[in-house]
Amino acid sequence: MFFEKVKSEIVSHLSYFIGSGTEAVVVDPMRDCQVYVDIAKREGMNVRHIFETHRNEDYIIDSPELADLTGADIYHGPWPEFKYGEVVPDGKEFKVGKLRVTAIHTPGHTPGDISIAVTDTTTGEETVLVCTGDTLFVNDMGRTDFGGPEKRREWSESLYDSIFNKLFPLGDHVVLCPAHGSGSVCGGKIADREMSTLGLERLMNPVLQLGKEEFVRYKVEEHHVYAPYFSRMEVFNVEGAPYFGAGPNPPALTPDEFKEMWEEGAIVLDTRPPPSFGAGHIKGSFSLALKRLGLVGWVLPYDKPVLLIMASQSHLDFITRNLARIGYDNVGGYMAGSIVNWYKKGLPLDRLEMMVVPELKEKLDGGEDWLVLDVRSHEEWDEGYIEGAMNVYVGLLEKRLDDVPQDRPVAVICKSGTRSGFASSIMLRAGRKNVHNVLGGMEAWKTLGYPTVK
Repeated sequence: MFFEKVKSEIVSHLSYFIGSGTEAVVVDPMRDCQVYVDIAKREGMNVRHIFETHRNEDYIIDSPELADLTGADIYHGPWPEFKYGEVVPDGKEFKVGKLRVTAIHTPGHTPGDISIAVTDTTTGEETVLVCTGDTLFVNDMGRTDFGGPEKRREWSESLYDSIFNKLFPLGDHVVLCPAHGSGSVCGGKIADREMSTLGLERLMNPVLQLGKEEFVRYKVEEHHVYAPYFSRMEVFNVEGAPYFGAGPNPPALTPDEFKEMWEEGAIVLDTRPPPSFGAGHIKGSFSLALKRLGLVGWVLPYDKPVLLIMASQSHLDFITRNLARIGYDNVGGYMAGSIVNWYKKGLPLDRLEMMVVPELKEKLDGGEDWLVLDVRSHEEWDEGYIEGAMNVYVGLLEKRLDDVPQDRPVAVICKSGTRSGFASSIMLRAGRKNVHNVLGGMEAWKTLGYPTVK
């Protein structure tokens, strides 16, 4: 049996290449699907089947392109009405080399979710692993709010039944292979580790310790956010996305070419670290370091060119591929060399004020009238925050700026200083003044032993 996990970083998407002999399957392929073709060539295998565990909301699945490259069949669940592939019956088995691959309907996250169980018949008849999509994660399970409030209880009940009556009977020993790891918006408390078994989740996953009614109530009341770009992913993942091919190849721009596009309305995305952005950036830029690139889905339009400022040109492929994975094919170019070329032309710069945690503590203890704007998630906020702080999740900030007072200096804080840098850039774009990014964030605040409240 051959097994390889393929990870798409910015949305923490996990896909799987599983094979035996000369045959293989792929579960939940990402948009730049050449990687699976390359694995197949390297291992001497042919991709026979492609399984989609559900209609994804937060990234593009590109099964049609992979099917064209490999000749594989595409299978998915009964909801929604996909424009490609075919619905796989519950319990249908596929022979893949010496493997037995079984599709199991596990509705809940959506009514069409399926899981893919794999048995290696060379070693026995028990299931070895199961790809659970968004039904079950490590330390969490899929959200149930995509059907709207009127469907939330029904979907939550289905999720409970799928986990306890469809997945757990496979056996405690079965390796869990979810579609997401930590950082995904499809779960609120997914663990950092990406290895688990059904037995470990049955014993350790806190929500799975609840009875059915308590579980359903918890899922119905659970807090989640819906990013604007999700609606575009829903369309692509039902109708099929534009082909990725060899991938984006945006042009290198001189400062003058960059400036011309910027003045014509192009959006500037600055992916340098927050301190570099603070020291000097092009007016109106969004600050979003590489590890948080997925947050662009809250603010970037699809109908305007996006221009890139990077710390290194070696980051270009990473950035453009990850943007394309959430549908952004509109990168219009990047600053050749670095932003230093902009400086050398004497072109205008803006700055973002910064402070470290001890400075913030000193100002608050001294009675200065600072607003601490905490842009972490609802779940992070509940774990402890600075007394008197205001919480607005960074993804919602652009639409909630009117809720943020304008008559006080603002210290923007997150876990470490990256999301707060993004939030600060949103405020600067809106014309806000006296905005400061708190470097080190709540992680430094707690490390220094400063008090928090819950």
